[in-house]
Amino acid sequence: MTIINMGSRSATRTRKQQRWCTQQTLTPLMEGPDPDMQEEGTKKESSWEHIREWFRIQKGISSSTNNNISISSSSSSSIYSTNSNSIPSKRQDLRLLLGVLGCPLAPIPLVNDQIHDRIHIKDIPIETSSAHYIIQQYLAATGCLKQQKSAKNMYATGMVKMVCCETEISSGKNVKSLGTRSGESGCFVLWQMLPGMWSLELVVGGNKVVAGSDGKTVWRHTPWLGTHAAKGPQRPLRRIIQGLDPKSTASLFAKAQCLGEKRIGDDECFVLKVAADRAAVMERSEGPAEVIRHVLYGYFCQKSGLLIYLEDSHLTRVLHTPENNNVDTVYWETTIGSSIGDYRDVDGLLIAHQGRSIATVFRFGEVSMQHSRTRMEEIWSIDDVVFNVPGLSMDYFIPPADIIDNQQNLSP
Repeated sequence: MTIINMGSRSATRTRKQQRWCTQQTLTPLMEGPDPDMQEEGTKKESSWEHIREWFRIQKGISSSTNNNISISSSSSSSIYSTNSNSIPSKRQDLRLLLGVLGCPLAPIPLVNDQIHDRIHIKDIPIETSSAHYIIQQYLAATGCLKQQKSAKNMYATGMVKMVCCETEISSGKNVKSLGTRSGESGCFVLWQMLPGMWSLELVVGGNKVVAGSDGKTVWRHTPWLGTHAAKGPQRPLRRIIQGLDPKSTASLFAKAQCLGEKRIGDDECFVLKVAADRAAVMERSEGPAEVIRHVLYGYFCQKSGLLIYLEDSHLTRVLHTPENNNVDTVYWETTIGSSIGDYRDVDGLLIAHQGRSIATVFRFGEVSMQHSRTRMEEIWSIDDVVFNVPGLSMDYFIPPADIIDNQQNLSP
């Protein structure tokens, strides 16, 4: 990781907090190819395929419990040539956690227009004009309207704890619950530079996930899937709009609709909705996996004007094809709800420093009565936020070489 001078304030704080210990050895990080996945050769899988494989293993465990059938027998009908059942279940759970909660993206790109300009409400639907007013209140509450100049870049560090709670498998009248609350702790470093450039390094349970964007291409690297680019329009990282960058959050909801009011805990909130249009979700489809919709809801407190809850729902349909051996078209719905709080002043802006995300992955078919539901959660906190980091340039957001090579091969 490149170390950049962030000024005397942050450096002094870091030196005061450092404690060196030579007795304890550090756990090595897994950054390169996963040794358990070497048999796959050069095959690339998309993230939804890995989620599907995880559910298949859980179903095999349930079948072996009910019918005394070994897991290996159920794997003989696997659509993959991988040896996934030899991988410890704890590591499989961690891969699912990182795949779903590690670095999800928002459903739509940011709006580049000046969102704090004067609003002309003539001929604008009441749902849209109400949303504009709520966003103006949010910008005022976070201190964005007071700033004469916008921050050019941002640096943030934080801690996470991810927990895979349980899986519920239902077949008609029978419902089985599997798994325990196994969790892993970790940390992350996030860099952002306008417009649309960001870089995230997340380490949990000895596994390192890296993702980023140069403003044109969003990419991600995991030890088990390698490096791949996200399809469709360039979209922001969800962690950034979870209270870390109020202006990016406001930009995301610039064309939102106000759905009304809803109570979240003890707070009455306005509910804003944005959704990816049909053309955008079609661009993100890949092979038999077709993205149906991706919707984001923001809950803004009526009393404080701050964003206190964020929820998005992503639905994918996997069509039946001879290659994947599906007997039914399968739907995958991923829902992530994030509570956002502990707002603190950082250089005149209110930045959220704590939160909790709960994700649910729901699998169901068009014909079959069987369905599966897995619940997982992440508790996160922010340790440090610095704006206008000296020396940070566009060179720090260049995608990996294989992403650039693939783009050059695809270009005419």
